[in-house]
Amino acid sequence: MHVTEVSVIPELAWQLDCQLGEGPVWLADEAALRFVDIERGHLHRFDPASGTGTTIEVGGNPSFIVPIQDGGLLVGSQHGLHRLEGAALGEPLVTIPQPLHNRTNDATVDPAGRLWFGTMDDGESRPTGSIWCLHEGALHSTDVGAIVTNGPAASGNGRVLYHVDSGERTIWRSRIDGVALRETEVFVQLDAADGHPDGIVTDTEDCLWVALWDGWGVRRYAPDGTLLLHVSLPCARVTKIAFGGPDLRTAYVTTARVGLDEAALAAQPLAGSLLAFTAPVAGRILPSVRLSA
Repeated sequence: MHVTEVSVIPELAWQLDCQLGEGPVWLADEAALRFVDIERGHLHRFDPASGTGTTIEVGGNPSFIVPIQDGGLLVGSQHGLHRLEGAALGEPLVTIPQPLHNRTNDATVDPAGRLWFGTMDDGESRPTGSIWCLHEGALHSTDVGAIVTNGPAASGNGRVLYHVDSGERTIWRSRIDGVALRETEVFVQLDAADGHPDGIVTDTEDCLWVALWDGWGVRRYAPDGTLLLHVSLPCARVTKIAFGGPDLRTAYVTTARVGLDEAALAAQPLAGSLLAFTAPVAGRILPSVRLSA
């Protein structure tokens, strides 16, 4: 199997010291990128036109930020889903029935406006994480279980959901059946040397991009699971990419510095920053969440 290794010098979009940068999403109406720092309770906004960023501190553990169909932004944090109200999180629209030691993690929105998001054990030891679906304001559980769920990402036609068990280094593929996941099967199984699969996203060719935690890069897989591309990056803890820019060809990359010792941080001065590189194919705009029928 031929795999193209791409040596890129990523652009430093915004130098930050995110403990756990995550959840990037391109908002076309703002021509800006939003993302979070889970550990520090920060929401970030990057404006590539000016090259500047702004940060608000909302507290908690915001793990994703996604657009809402009727306007505004929805944030997952700890045990709730909240509207962003100015520089603060509003009262929970939905409270997630889960153990106290769990919290929200990554999320996506499918073409029907359903929010698919993961939860995880914050101590990363108990298999209490799962994938949930918010459909028209109602919360639904699935039978997916893991210590640390990641992803998820939907196919362009909204029929397939990819989701990640980071601890087991497994990317799963399921058929979306309303608010349920059916016919779940292994899509890709990574080796220990590859790192752990983290955030995922699909592009306009329905290929899947995966960020590699402790894997120093991102990979692109064909819909049949064939590894097509590996992009090496100067940070070990790569968390997720989002496609942005006017042609949706700029891959923005969030990274983390949590858990790295002084020697590792000295060797990775960009750890925790927002990086960017030019992708060979465009991505998609993330659909907006539909909160009501």
